[in-house]
Amino acid sequence: MIPAVITFSAGGAELATKLAALLEAEVFHCGFNGEDAKRLLPRLFGEGRPILGICAAGILIRILAPCLSDKQTEPPVLALSQDGAHVVPLLGGHHGANRLAREIAEKLGGSAALTTASDLRYSRGLDDPPPGWVLADPAAAKPAMLALTIGGKIGLEGQAPWIAEAGYPVSFSGGIRVRVSDLAEKHERELLYHPRTLVAGVGAERGVSSAEVIALVEESLNSQKLAPQSLAALATIDLKSDETAFHEAAAHFGVPLRIFTVAELNQERYRLVHPSAIVEAETGTPGVAEAAALKAGTLVVPKRKSARATCAIGRAPQPLDPSRFGRAPGLLHVVGVGPGDKASRTASAVAALAASDDWVGYGLYLDLVDDLHFGQTEHRFPLGDEEARVRHALELASTGRTVALICSGDAQIYAMASLVYELLEATGERKLSDAARRVAVDIHPGISAVQAASAAAGALIGHDFCCISLSDLLTPAKDIRKRLKTAAEADFVTALYNPRSERRIGLIEEAKSVFLEHRPPETPVIVAKSLGRPAEAVEITTLWAFDPGRVDMLSIVVIGSSASRTFKRGDGKTVAFTPRGYDKKGATDGR
Repeated sequence: MIPAVITFSAGGAELATKLAALLEAEVFHCGFNGEDAKRLLPRLFGEGRPILGICAAGILIRILAPCLSDKQTEPPVLALSQDGAHVVPLLGGHHGANRLAREIAEKLGGSAALTTASDLRYSRGLDDPPPGWVLADPAAAKPAMLALTIGGKIGLEGQAPWIAEAGYPVSFSGGIRVRVSDLAEKHERELLYHPRTLVAGVGAERGVSSAEVIALVEESLNSQKLAPQSLAALATIDLKSDETAFHEAAAHFGVPLRIFTVAELNQERYRLVHPSAIVEAETGTPGVAEAAALKAGTLVVPKRKSARATCAIGRAPQPLDPSRFGRAPGLLHVVGVGPGDKASRTASAVAALAASDDWVGYGLYLDLVDDLHFGQTEHRFPLGDEEARVRHALELASTGRTVALICSGDAQIYAMASLVYELLEATGERKLSDAARRVAVDIHPGISAVQAASAAAGALIGHDFCCISLSDLLTPAKDIRKRLKTAAEADFVTALYNPRSERRIGLIEEAKSVFLEHRPPETPVIVAKSLGRPAEAVEITTLWAFDPGRVDMLSIVVIGSSASRTFKRGDGKTVAFTPRGYDKKGATDGR
């Protein structure tokens, strides 16, 4: 996780810049009143990012106090003096905060104020193993640490060089029992560490359920009493990199999905226990599950089958770094960020942006989420070039990157989501590379302009409604006219997207005329501009008074149905809404 450096005043800016360079951290400048920090810090804390506040410790404590619940999952939180002379770990001492404090103090020439007893003597706590190691029972670390403080020594069974490197006394006759094993067996009064040395190689028919894959992996582990905590990755052939079940199974076990090419798996063909001519005819290699598992080292569970899936377990000689094992499958997040304001973003969209390595989008849309940017590579495109933008995002994701394709509003409504699938299906000159066609796609809905406009003015889309784009760049004008006429005749509340541009001015004027033929002149009309942005303007007028000349490409126009109406509230604000007929339901229920 990339550390986040938080400053509250100009006095901390110099130290923040220095820390960003030393730690490859991201800097967030929060206002002096702390309102930005009250929104930012809980989000960063929830994401598990280390937080370095150049401020009084009390500020961080007060803001994060409501977030504290489980000390086993708390990320490092540190307070630093503005001159960098003092570094105080506040939270997550045994989850990297103490080590980070030591590192910062050493680089800045300051001092780390460590209050955790064990960290005064050892460079890491026993409940804070390095990456690649999992402590089976974190509660067992406390009595072990207490025994060490009164002169106890560790009796180590297995290989864990980091224990001695951290300064712990290790002796053949040590009374503090520490065992390293990838087996699930747990003995009394011992500290058990599971090294992440296991890889589950998986293969399956298309469309297999994640439940079947998960059950088969668990069965394969249980067959040799292997600990799920020792799983380092799920692995498969790149042809299956878009298999949803594999992604969901990897998420279930909390490990990444890694992929290998046919050529890479073929390197293991002579070590396979159960080669298959059928599999080779379909994929080009005689084994997927076993070959993927063997990429770790040795095979400990040969291929096992369920109705539609296969699984084998491989073991590496040392804890395995998944980032150096095969490569990541491509993942494209298609993200709708809403109309522009922070409050209208969905949690799903924010999480997808945070999880992505790269952001792709029209420059204005990237600017709308600039406050969430923390090191992702931006790929900015001008207005237009939609196909080039989407193609770039898919091909980039095919290299193993996690990419966010950013759209305003909702990604599916006159945005890029449909073009993503159009290109995934395309053949001929528009065909993507094979790797890009296998990219996994995750769509994150957003608040659309029609929703935002209706909400800003009342509830005009409270009954049946439709949306029509007036842009004739991709849709012939005759088709647009047909849809306008049909929507007007059907009495839909109708949202008009892309109502006008410098070149195209006639269709919005025609739309007004068409709707006047089928709606009363007093029908409510919402004209909303720059929704969710500083220049936002929302006007409620009537169909008769509506002036098409006042709208532009940053506007959306929503025309009510014949049942829509307006009224003025006590504060003088006019609202527009469309009743659904609950008055009739109430009369019926009351008979």
